[in-house]
Amino acid sequence: MQKVRHDLDAMDRRITAVLLASPRASWRSVAEVLGVSERTVVRRAAPLFHDRTLRATAVRNPARFPHLIPMVLRIRCRPNRIATIAAGLARRPDTVWVDILGGGDEICVVLFLNGRDARNKLLLRDLPATAAVRSWTSYDLLKVFPVGFAWSAGLLTREESGHLRPGSGPAPEPFSPLPEDEALIDALVEDSRMTYGELAHRTGRTPRAVRRRLDALVEGYGVRLATEVDLALLGVHAEALLWITADPGALEETGQLLSRHPQVRFTAATTGSSSLLVAVAATDLSALYVFLTGTVGALPHISGIEVTPILSGVKRTGLVRPASI
Repeated sequence: MQKVRHDLDAMDRRITAVLLASPRASWRSVAEVLGVSERTVVRRAAPLFHDRTLRATAVRNPARFPHLIPMVLRIRCRPNRIATIAAGLARRPDTVWVDILGGGDEICVVLFLNGRDARNKLLLRDLPATAAVRSWTSYDLLKVFPVGFAWSAGLLTREESGHLRPGSGPAPEPFSPLPEDEALIDALVEDSRMTYGELAHRTGRTPRAVRRRLDALVEGYGVRLATEVDLALLGVHAEALLWITADPGALEETGQLLSRHPQVRFTAATTGSSSLLVAVAATDLSALYVFLTGTVGALPHISGIEVTPILSGVKRTGLVRPASI
């Protein structure tokens, strides 16, 4: 078993930041963005993937797969059973995030459920049959703001980030999933940095066909490529979910503004008493306070906010977090 890392130096963090923002960036591209040699990037980054400090994956966009139902659950349960329940939820293939919140008696789960039957089974059978679950609230995810997918933990300059997101070219072709996409997406979920040759071998296509379809999947927001890492290794020691109530007419504008902030890693519009779910990653509680008062507080169309700190991230981007040793 590989040793779990407890620290990354400044260069490791900046390399990781590039890979967060651009998960399939070549070693050469990473080196050019950071102004270092390609050899330096390979020497530092390859071991991070080898020991799974960094993990490359992908997540389907439910907006492009009509059978998927994206949902957020806030589950309140007995504190002495919360770790067991969170672990059980993390083992489900349809959970994307599983976080333990607040005072240690609440779990937040993001799920992409495979149709109405799966949703009804979870809400009407599985959760009521779990004795340690006291109550739950469900919300539908109406829209996920994609700007935040280029999040880099605030470790890159604006110029460096600009190299990863060049000026807009022609609009991508409208994306519609094909049955043969499933094998490609499954391979990307397993390792989104597989070479085109490896993906071709897994899917029975040519490397050129794989590359063309992968570009269509990503540019058409069919899938989101991702690099998973323990955020504490990047200097993030205060994570929180914000449940924000925004005026309906300003919901789009508010969501777009928040999703562009360097401390925001996820923003979505939801049903329920609040209208925006925002995941914040700050260096410490003081930085979180400044974000709440200076950034959120300055927005004119917000009428309410609930802040729930994240105690532990059990599953992120569809991957169960490795246990520390």
